[in-house]
Amino acid sequence: MTKKRRISWIVFFISVVFIMGNAIYVIYFSEKEEAPAGSLLLERDVSVGARTLKRENEPISPIRKPKNLNAGKVELGYALFHDPRLSKDDTISCASCHDLLNGGVDDTKFSVGVDGAVGSINAITVYNSSLNFVQFWDGRAKSLAEQTAGPITNPVEMASSWQQVISKLSADADLSDYFIRVYGEKPGRRNIADALAEFERSLVTPSRLDRWLQGDNDALTPAELRGYNAFVSHGCAACHQGEGIGGNIYQRFGIMHDYFANKGQISQSDMGRFNVTKREEDRFVFKVPSLRNVMLTAPYFHDGSSETLESAVVQMGYFQLGENLPSGDVENIVEFLNALTGEELQR
Repeated sequence: MTKKRRISWIVFFISVVFIMGNAIYVIYFSEKEEAPAGSLLLERDVSVGARTLKRENEPISPIRKPKNLNAGKVELGYALFHDPRLSKDDTISCASCHDLLNGGVDDTKFSVGVDGAVGSINAITVYNSSLNFVQFWDGRAKSLAEQTAGPITNPVEMASSWQQVISKLSADADLSDYFIRVYGEKPGRRNIADALAEFERSLVTPSRLDRWLQGDNDALTPAELRGYNAFVSHGCAACHQGEGIGGNIYQRFGIMHDYFANKGQISQSDMGRFNVTKREEDRFVFKVPSLRNVMLTAPYFHDGSSETLESAVVQMGYFQLGENLPSGDVENIVEFLNALTGEELQR
């Protein structure tokens, strides 16, 4: 067979494959709507003659409401969360720095504790904290129950001790009776921490993005969809992914450019994970924060250095991705982040 004839056969074969493939596509998809952005698959449910929406292969997962919560523990944890007796001088509660009516934060760069003491790291929202694989920026607590001891005994936060807390709560007859009904025993370090953790597990906030991920095409605006596409295409979802849209990995702050080079004086809190492990490779490494409810949690970053979400997006693009993000993409990404605000926040 000559070279010219071989080429003719190859061209003929490719043409046949293309025609057959096109015919199959037309037959199979002729009754289906065009899939919008976000890997939306439309499948026909033959049994009922209706179409079922599924979004697959997205870096972000729909949030799941917690199951098997103990209502008594949640109610007791709510009371403890708002009880200033957990602090040394009965002036500071968990809600003082994690205001549930304010996105679970206090809108300050650093929170103020007992006797006006000022902390050195920005308070993370308590909403969706159960989705974090560790607690605190440096990951020093492995569970919500373990996390509760931090603020209670921290001298610049509640400045108390477990002995003081247990003594004050035990002196409250009604509260002690409640503990006995729920736990079968009076207040103690274990059940106080457990009740607070159970309450915090209840603070899960589904958003419009979750409805969109579950197939509601009208849940996001066109600008928010453009923002989501920019968020993914620029690589933001490499760290901010999963159910928490963050909160499930550690990452260095300043991958592409040195964030701390022009910061000035470096604080101990800037050391991040290094403070826990003492390993040089963990210097400036932090738990990636969740972006859920991020519109409500300014200022941003562990040091509270970014006052606006627009500024935070620009800085993340530069320091983490090595990009000067186009202004249009920044605007759209901020629009997308607005869709992460929970629709069931406490009011």
